[in-house]
Amino acid sequence: MGEETEIVGRILGTEDATPLLFWVAIAPGQHLQLDDVIAVDRIMPTGETITAYGVVGQVRARHEGAKFQSDVFMIADGRLPAEVSEAAEIQLTRVVPETFVPPLPGEPVRKATDSERDVALDFADVERRLPAGLSRENEPIYLDLDFVDGTKGAHVNISGISGVATKTSYATFLLYSIFNSGVLGASATNTKGLIFNVKGEDLLFLDHDNTSLTPDQRARYGFLDLEPHPFTSVGIMAPPRPGDPNATPQTGARQVGVEPYFWTIAEFCEQGLLPFLFADAEDERQQYTIVVRSVTEQLRRCARTGDTSDGAVSINGVRVRTFEKLVEVIEDILIPEDPDDYVDAKWSGRAVGGGTINAFVRRLSGSTKYMSQLIRADVNNATRYQLDLDKNQLTVVDIHQLHDRAKRFVVGVVLQQAFAAKEASGVADPLQFIVLDELNKYAPRDSSSPIKEILLDVAERGRSLGIILIGAQQTASEVERRIVANSAVRVVGRLDSAEAGREQYGFLPGLQRQRATILKPGSMYLAQPRLPVPLLVEFPFPAWATRSSEANLAGTIDHKSLGTKDMSDPFDEVQ
Repeated sequence: MGEETEIVGRILGTEDATPLLFWVAIAPGQHLQLDDVIAVDRIMPTGETITAYGVVGQVRARHEGAKFQSDVFMIADGRLPAEVSEAAEIQLTRVVPETFVPPLPGEPVRKATDSERDVALDFADVERRLPAGLSRENEPIYLDLDFVDGTKGAHVNISGISGVATKTSYATFLLYSIFNSGVLGASATNTKGLIFNVKGEDLLFLDHDNTSLTPDQRARYGFLDLEPHPFTSVGIMAPPRPGDPNATPQTGARQVGVEPYFWTIAEFCEQGLLPFLFADAEDERQQYTIVVRSVTEQLRRCARTGDTSDGAVSINGVRVRTFEKLVEVIEDILIPEDPDDYVDAKWSGRAVGGGTINAFVRRLSGSTKYMSQLIRADVNNATRYQLDLDKNQLTVVDIHQLHDRAKRFVVGVVLQQAFAAKEASGVADPLQFIVLDELNKYAPRDSSSPIKEILLDVAERGRSLGIILIGAQQTASEVERRIVANSAVRVVGRLDSAEAGREQYGFLPGLQRQRATILKPGSMYLAQPRLPVPLLVEFPFPAWATRSSEANLAGTIDHKSLGTKDMSDPFDEVQ
């Protein structure tokens, strides 16, 4: 391409040009649009050439020669001479070499393409490039894996309006890219993923081809050097149906390839899981937390000193096999039939009044109808239903049909199990990725809970342990600040206008904040430490089914076959 056709404009002389922000007058017959990548040179007095690269953040058009707004009609009629002028605001991404001087007015500006685009976006020097999406021109956009896997930073945080921002879709795409792009090399085989399915059955079909994948969307994977196919080595775990003595998984559309999960009475006692039943804001405001701690220790003692081979526990001579029986035994110990009987302080805690004990018992009893299916030893070979996060490369834990108290319990206990396993291993490899939506529910900004403490541990110490959080929420302003702040990579989809103005989105320049309120599904702003400007990325339509209607439930289709369904908005309704 010749020099004349490469020039799309020149540095504007009527606006201040600074090392970080400058304007380009667009040449006649040329155009620049939002997100275009440009380059401009400046020759220094020493003869050295400095090249500044940037991204188009805003474009404007105006009449030159007009004084009043109404002049536009006279200009259109040819009765008043004027010229149309277009200009683009450029947000600096890099300067090579790093000499921060402004570009000079009149200097020619060109689009950065191919290898020069890689330099402009600082992709050229990245050794481990993780495909993170595409530009609107179907050019690849990469993340530096060093800022994801803990080498230099860790964790990904995704914000956006529910049902529009496609947060979960992007989180699963990132996980797919990590597993299949080759960026992890040989260690990808042992890398594990854990996803909590919090809404509908959207994530229960990740191992099925998406029958709605069109040829155009399939081709977009090729731009990222990815082969479109479902996730492999997927384990689907669902809670048992309430009241079912056989512990049949509680699922709807998917009935095959699903395993139940629950915790035996022995595991509940020995692992000290009782506090996870008291993990919401209401519990934090109560005085019975001391009773929770005391009862937890006594249950642990009973489990460790008795026979638990069948998953049951003996407490004060009573063999406990169901959660209902466990609650009954605890209640009998804390609230004797005779009010004058002595309450063992080892169970109640010292200096605790009867009102506090009663409040604890009421709260514990109230959880029975929600937790009975999850804490039990009344099933044959109950110990074989332990949740194994290493059995498959990707484990999906379904919690969408559980009550909020049960959801918190499952999330907290599974996170504790995953974190404890990484701590016990003492090494970061293999990596463990955890995808959790609704962070504002599990790690709220203004309260504390056992789940929040674990998430804080993951955010602050997970990097060194090889446990990586891909967290998502509608509103980052409602999530614990330290969890969001410890995320090296920030992603923003469609935002509510009020939320976009919060300080948590300070990494977005004003124009990008404004634009985030109108982003379409499948488009996200991606901010990473290597670049001072967030990039707009699009990602291909999922090659894996995101709902039962997209899954080929009759069998696995040929990955090379092409779909024919018209999807004018491929991310419509995708969560």
